[in-house]
Amino acid sequence: MKKILVTGGAGFIGANLVRHLLENSPHAVLNFDALTYAGNRASLAGLETHPRYQFVHASIGDTAALRGVFSRFQPDWVMHLAAESHVDRSIDAPGAFIQTNIVGTYNLLQAARAHFETLRGGAREGFRFLHVSTDEVYGSLGPTGFFTEKTPCDPHSPYSASKAASDHLARAWHDTYALPVLVTNCSNNYGPYQFPEKLIPVVLLNALRGAPIPVYGRGENIRDWLYAGDHAAALHQVLERGAAGETYNIGGGNERRNIELVRLLCSLLDEMRPRADGRGYAEQIRFVADRPGHDLRYAVDTSKIRRDLGWAPRQDHISGFRRTVAWYLDNEPWWRAILDGSYKLERLGRI
Repeated sequence: MKKILVTGGAGFIGANLVRHLLENSPHAVLNFDALTYAGNRASLAGLETHPRYQFVHASIGDTAALRGVFSRFQPDWVMHLAAESHVDRSIDAPGAFIQTNIVGTYNLLQAARAHFETLRGGAREGFRFLHVSTDEVYGSLGPTGFFTEKTPCDPHSPYSASKAASDHLARAWHDTYALPVLVTNCSNNYGPYQFPEKLIPVVLLNALRGAPIPVYGRGENIRDWLYAGDHAAALHQVLERGAAGETYNIGGGNERRNIELVRLLCSLLDEMRPRADGRGYAEQIRFVADRPGHDLRYAVDTSKIRRDLGWAPRQDHISGFRRTVAWYLDNEPWWRAILDGSYKLERLGRI
């Protein structure tokens, strides 16, 4: 059994990862999370008494808390997911992204380095630090081609710039201090427990409320969609079997124009929870002013992780979306509690 320190484990991807690790490995997990607006302990309901699970409410901005958790828990592996992650919010308030994604990552790397330098023998040889990042660091693609692990960074938003900086820090700590760092860059995630500011929950929840469904521009932007459960399995594989110093791109092989995805979600809702008036949810779609600096297309080449680690996504072009719609329909108390708080599905990032 290994001891895994997961930062940001109460967030969307983090909650799916923590659940995956506890269900699919013998390892112990300590979830270190600041519980900012997008961190939600309700996403981890049922784990409070799990014998291999611990939770620490603290921020990666708190260097004393980081030192303390490394000293007490003595992790064998670190999985770093704590981050500010919404592009629109980064346009409104970039400072929080600089502090968490760059300074916070630096703090964590330093704490991990100090811990690593105390290790000897097999514990030192087996230590791993997995830095989880995004394909948005690569910038924007034209109508063809894919991001590879060798694609230069070309970020276009405060969010993606802060994540690119954190990627560079993680790789530098490997090259300079021999910290066994691995980096992953993933495509757009979707699935259970996603905070309702992102595209898919915005579409589903506005549709169910009878509200307009906003689509930026003409909906021509293209994203590769990765089911969060598939992403969690990929991260687990990278941690267990990946080579220190390497980067692995993780994608769903599931490209769609935004408008195509919105219409698919509307059709799934038509099937799974029809409108009372018998009309289609797609009638609620409204095109709105585009986001500043909105990248046209993201798509990642996943041949490296498929070849080297044998990972491939399980969800196909429709199954993951169907699962996601069903989850939001079946878990209204989870998202209703968020909408009853400070976030009301309003648009951010207008400038």
